[in-house]
Amino acid sequence: MTRRVLVAGGGTAGHVFPAIAVARALTVLAPDIEPVFVGVPDRLEADLVPAAGFRLHHVDAVPVPRRLSPKLLKVPSGVLASVRRCEQIIDDEAAIGVVTFGGYVSFPVSWAAARRDLPLVIHEQNAVPGLANRVASRWADRIAVTVPGSADRFRRAERAAVTGNPVRNEVLQLDRDARRADARIRFGLDPDLPTVLVFGGSQGARQLNRAIVGAQPLWRGTRMQILHAAGHRLVEETEQAWARAREEVDGGPQVRVLDFIDGMADAYAAADVVVCRAGATSIAELTVLGIPAVLVPYPHATGDHQTRNAEALAAAGGAFLIPDDEIDPASLVAAVEPLLTDPERHRTVAAAARSFGRPDAAANVARLLLDLLPTDTRDPGAAS
Repeated sequence: MTRRVLVAGGGTAGHVFPAIAVARALTVLAPDIEPVFVGVPDRLEADLVPAAGFRLHHVDAVPVPRRLSPKLLKVPSGVLASVRRCEQIIDDEAAIGVVTFGGYVSFPVSWAAARRDLPLVIHEQNAVPGLANRVASRWADRIAVTVPGSADRFRRAERAAVTGNPVRNEVLQLDRDARRADARIRFGLDPDLPTVLVFGGSQGARQLNRAIVGAQPLWRGTRMQILHAAGHRLVEETEQAWARAREEVDGGPQVRVLDFIDGMADAYAAADVVVCRAGATSIAELTVLGIPAVLVPYPHATGDHQTRNAEALAAAGGAFLIPDDEIDPASLVAAVEPLLTDPERHRTVAAAARSFGRPDAAANVARLLLDLLPTDTRDPGAAS
């Protein structure tokens, strides 16, 4: 007999990818479980969840304005309507448990779970929890956290467990050594040259882009190449900046500039060092793969959670942290170059990153929920 559980987490890839990873782990650990998603129709989950093979119910989630505004007056009625919709989904699906991953949609789903007295697990990707998870933690039976020490930020810290942040399968199963040469060729790079991957998210990061372009004269004599995803809105100005830099300086590295990298597994396979923001998903993927990184946290993230994320990995020795207001060509080269030119340094940082990673994160979160369900028909041989 099929048992159904609801899964909610949307709005950004950082919520959706871990949710899909846990849904897949649930079906492996308990083949009689069917994860059913709840999401917002005009956000990322509307495309990613069906593409992953799961059913998706739509809910009109209501974002809470961060500042006083007339929109606040509409929040209570909107939230209650969403909660009632989630209760209807619970009843229609005969759901027996719920797991949420943050984002607007997770709040009404978790509240509906509490009203229906269903087992509830929430997962927090960042070192500093978001608003939805801080509130939902009051009702949660278990709180899955990514970063050791972040449990203390929840009111019911005793219910927390460090699980790690679930990573999508195409990254988790990546054999970088076997795929490296082909991945570099795919991006138009030299298959034999050490490669620095630079990205700042789909929209890009201007400070990071300027620093890597400005470092052009400082790289002379360094055997390397750069794969630079500049972001949709910044790619044109970045390409122009690279063109000017190459006119002014001879002998700099080969550079491949893109707006966005759709297949991150190939980008990770190509890279020896990564320079990027400190989002929870990026850190989880870098650490399960053991790729040394230079992290430049986005300074306006809620609760400055990217800085806290980066500090945790840097303290473990798996990355270097440069604050956004301190990133410049000199500081960037000082952090990256030893990782390219000193094999022992690279191995040490890579090993520390890998030790920080949790390839078992999806299964860990799945087990927290399965242990709460009324009956448990997990396949003992499937669990690790």
